[in-house]
Amino acid sequence: MNPYVYRLLSMNRGKKRVLQVTVDLLLLPLMFFLAMWLKLDSLAFVGDPHVWLVLIPVLPVTIFSFVRLGFYRAVLRYIAGRALITILLGAMISAVTMTIVVQLADLPVPLAVPLIYMLLTFFSVGGIRFGFRELVNYAQNRRKERVAIYGAGAAGRQLLQVLHQRSDYVPVAFIDDSRQAQGTHVGGLMVYAPSQIERLIRNNGVNVVLLAIPSASKSRRNEILKSLECQPLLIQTVPGLDDIMTGKASIDQINDISIEDLLGRDPVPPQRELLGANITGKVVMVTGAGGSIGSELCRQILRLKPARLVLYEISELALYTIEQELATMQKVLRSDVAISPVLGCIKSARLVDRTLRHFGVETVYHAAAYKHVPLVEHNIAEGVRNIVFGTATLAEAAIAAGVKSFILISSDKSVRPTNIMGASKRLAELICQSLADAPRNTGTTISMVRFGNVLGSSGSVIPLFRRQIEAGGPITVTHPDITRFFMTIPEAAQLVIQAGAMAQGGEVFVLDMGDPVLITELAAKMARLHGLKPVIFTDPRVEKPGMGEIGIVFTHLRPGEKLHEELLIGNDPKATSHPRIMSATERRQPLDELTAALVQLAQACDRNDVERIRKIMIEQQTAYQPTSEIFDQFWTEEDDFDAAAEKAAPDQRRLILVHG
Repeated sequence: MNPYVYRLLSMNRGKKRVLQVTVDLLLLPLMFFLAMWLKLDSLAFVGDPHVWLVLIPVLPVTIFSFVRLGFYRAVLRYIAGRALITILLGAMISAVTMTIVVQLADLPVPLAVPLIYMLLTFFSVGGIRFGFRELVNYAQNRRKERVAIYGAGAAGRQLLQVLHQRSDYVPVAFIDDSRQAQGTHVGGLMVYAPSQIERLIRNNGVNVVLLAIPSASKSRRNEILKSLECQPLLIQTVPGLDDIMTGKASIDQINDISIEDLLGRDPVPPQRELLGANITGKVVMVTGAGGSIGSELCRQILRLKPARLVLYEISELALYTIEQELATMQKVLRSDVAISPVLGCIKSARLVDRTLRHFGVETVYHAAAYKHVPLVEHNIAEGVRNIVFGTATLAEAAIAAGVKSFILISSDKSVRPTNIMGASKRLAELICQSLADAPRNTGTTISMVRFGNVLGSSGSVIPLFRRQIEAGGPITVTHPDITRFFMTIPEAAQLVIQAGAMAQGGEVFVLDMGDPVLITELAAKMARLHGLKPVIFTDPRVEKPGMGEIGIVFTHLRPGEKLHEELLIGNDPKATSHPRIMSATERRQPLDELTAALVQLAQACDRNDVERIRKIMIEQQTAYQPTSEIFDQFWTEEDDFDAAAEKAAPDQRRLILVHG
């Protein structure tokens, strides 16, 4: 900003008012001089002292009028159009005073001069104020982001008013799809067609686009984002209509575009009878209640009015966080659902059994499991205990306690797995399928729901990419051709609830995830949404990104990581009543065979015999085919440090399935 302008703005209010009065005291005689000169077309009047006597009463009356009209209380940098009325009134009072003085004192001033003087005073006094305002705005706007608002409707107009009050954005244009709106002016800004975006970037310096289309469907937003992502623009948005209507957000909240907006689909309307079938009026328990899927299940379950919601979680912080969030939701929903937080591990058979019986749980959503493939590869025995034996413990306890419905949240990594996490998930599915058919299971409907990655979960690449972009890069991708399925967390949770309500026993439900996403392209899209140009580097130690660029670096597939995930083991999925839920028919393993294998697996885990663990997994009907060597950080071929512990406490191991 110009130092002189800055100095003026830094003055206190009293000094600013004195300065304004001083400027006006200089302007008024000048305007009178111009009025006389324009009327007489001569400067002969300058030397006549009688002409200038008129200013003696006019100047104080005019300044007093401006003071009484509150003109000097206005803040110049924010002066508005209504100030023109005040200026006009002050100029008229000044001209009338001049006319009266001329007539009473019989001064040599033509009668037309007061009228000319009034007009000149109006334009000069107003012009210098508004000129100063524009000078300040220009100085400030040079540092602001130049913004185009996409959507010239009600939301766009409201957003324009908000932006006028902000110090970081200056709106310069509207963009709208409507041909009727294009070429018109809204709020003083021209409305352009989307095809003219390059012109706005080139001629108007636009570097940010704000989407003001809260009522647009996800598919329409996707189309708009895809048309903009190739431009060097930062794309941001106002909240969706649902959030605005429910009071969760307001139109003035400007957020970065999330990748969920780009990859998300328009949800299929839920089948209400399925949503409430296992929940409304019943006692529901969610394991892993503080996780990505578990917490969203809890939010949706609470809205469906269960009799009680039991939150089972091993992480104290995660349990506290979700409990507090649900308590806040209850106040908004005016809900009286009982919420019972339970801190514990699903491998604790006594606590699981006590919890199910104490609260009389009728429906269980089992979302607790390790999900990070590399971490499980480095901690194989504990990963197997958590996923396999945790599921076995919980499912057995559910049958014993008379739970009506048990739904296992599975993963696409369980299909032809190449890592321990996926193989464990597939073995957990086999356990659930076998228990669903077990003779002693007389009342528990057990089913599984299998799907891929959810957008924004702790195990997703998206939070990692976002952190890398905020840090300036590079973005790391394991392989140029790697693909993954993606779905939004709310859609996945809603489909899990509906799939569980369809179950008859032993089904594996598979969610329609859409087309697989190329992770390299996903990284590039996220970079473009942040106004950066993605550049693939082969050697990041030598290559450096230029201005407005960010590097994408390929590392290598991590231990056990697949290039392409799958959702189906067979090729004959059956349609259900819901268009995005399929039922897969897959081979099951007899319970006695599975039990014998699990006994051996438990022993191998106790000894940390990772090689044996992998062999047992391969021998079962998991289709497990490891693609890497053993990376477990505790494993050595001579590893026998657990043998002593096994001898010391042989009765501490408990495998529920043995009692089947």
